Amino acid sequence: MSGTTFKKVEASTRSLYGPRAMLVCGFSPADQDKLMRMTGDMGLSPLPMIFTTETDGTVCLGDLVNRPDQSGRGGDSPGLARAIVLSGITEAELHRILTAYRESGLPRPLWATLTPTSENWPLSELLAELDAERRAMENRKQP
Repeated sequence: MSGTTFKKVEASTRSLYGPRAMLVCGFSPADQDKLMRMTGDMGLSPLPMIFTTETDGTVCLGDLVNRPDQSGRGGDSPGLARAIVLSGITEAELHRILTAYRESGLPRPLWATLTPTSENWPLSELLAELDAERRAMENRKQP
């Protein structure tokens, strides 16, 4: 899975790949509620939110983002890294979500967007890849 590349996202009305969804991993029930309020306050057109559970590590992202809205809500998944995977939203909405999240006071998650490649990855492999990418970027910033 390594060898992925980053692509700059503009702020256009072009939709990102996949069904419209926000896949939320590793958030406590209280933080799930804060995230729900944040997106509601933003006035986004309906954005289904799917909350992963401890047993979802082997499930492919493509299957997860197609679950019904609110699936897994209220469950706790402390064994999963805190991450948000966005799909099917516009580039402009992505920027709005990132800005609102930074201002929310919630702990920093790993971020990703669904791609034709990643939709076939099991959740646990994506989370491991995102964590490795974050560590590599942090190491590059150090002298």
